[in-house]
Amino acid sequence: MSKKDILMKSRVLLFISLSLVFFLAWSSIGWSQAPREEAETTAQHLATLLNVGRLIVDRNQTLINDPRKGDKGFTPEVFEHEVVNEFIRQTHIDLKHLPSHLPSLAKELLPLLLQSSKEVVADAQLVINQRGIGYKNFIPATFGSQAARKFSNHSHVKIKQTGLNPRNLKNTPDAYEETVLKRLATQPTSNTSVTDWIDNETTLRAVTPIYYSKDCLACHGNPKGILDISGYPREGAQEGDLAGAISIQIPVKSR
Repeated sequence: MSKKDILMKSRVLLFISLSLVFFLAWSSIGWSQAPREEAETTAQHLATLLNVGRLIVDRNQTLINDPRKGDKGFTPEVFEHEVVNEFIRQTHIDLKHLPSHLPSLAKELLPLLLQSSKEVVADAQLVINQRGIGYKNFIPATFGSQAARKFSNHSHVKIKQTGLNPRNLKNTPDAYEETVLKRLATQPTSNTSVTDWIDNETTLRAVTPIYYSKDCLACHGNPKGILDISGYPREGAQEGDLAGAISIQIPVKSR
């Protein structure tokens, strides 16, 4: 073999080696990026679903607190039907027939959160259907906290409601959540979640803000300090103020 042939062969081998290294590096980047995107999309959908459950409880609040009625008809099945319809309206995703393009993590966790939410409504049936009592303390915040805890107890993913001045001490923010909440409180209203990757980018932290609606002000509005129907002092909030957030932690290494 001539020196020219040897040189040409060396160049070919070098090119193949470099191409292989580039391909492996690119594949590794693509593989690591996919779980990140999957986790972020899943966190967004989970926050939306929990918030939809809160919304459905809020829409049925007058019915739930009606002291004249016994059986309210607000069953877990009715709750599920309303949640599914509202989730479709907000996301175009049918929870009963999850689309193939949805990340596998979302396909695993969305049904679990829906089931956990239904169980909370089922557990509250005796309270909801009690005649002669108005305020039942089955409100969006109560539902959200219970559904989040039930879901978290059955999953490697953690969800919780939190706020800077929570009425329920179980919802007290950790250091990360407190920092994000303080930042959100100074910014215009936004539906965008704040996301960060921690622990060497193996765990997703996602915080989705919740704002006071007009209906919330009956308990959280003015006059500040006056006890509301639940016995808590009102916060003096205004419509659109930051009420808190849905905080989600997803460790990608657990899958």
